[in-house]
Amino acid sequence: MTTTCPSGQHSHHDVYAAQCPCRPLLDLLANKWSALAIGALEEGPQRFGELQRKLQGVSPKVLTQTLRRLEDFGILDRTVYPAVPLHVEYSLTPLGQSAAVPLNHLRNWVEENIDQASRPEPVAS
Repeated sequence: MTTTCPSGQHSHHDVYAAQCPCRPLLDLLANKWSALAIGALEEGPQRFGELQRKLQGVSPKVLTQTLRRLEDFGILDRTVYPAVPLHVEYSLTPLGQSAAVPLNHLRNWVEENIDQASRPEPVAS
């Protein structure tokens, strides 16, 4: 699907094209931990520890990398409050709030349809 670039920075956008500038953002948003972090932040600003508890199974390293990438793309804001100990909160930007809408639909669809989805059998060792 090719679309005209709304900002005029590129001639067009086509996520199927290898060199499309959309690909890195698509890669980020299609990542499991990104989709879950954005969903968790829909509830409002949260600290790192709160996010880590909510996103069961994510390592501190992976969560840090995910949050940094989301911040780099303008999906979330990282606010540092000068206190002892340091207080850092993450929150969705307006761009992040708009990304949360389709990701919320995707998460709901997965929960509603997991039982109908075929899953490969575990390979015996």
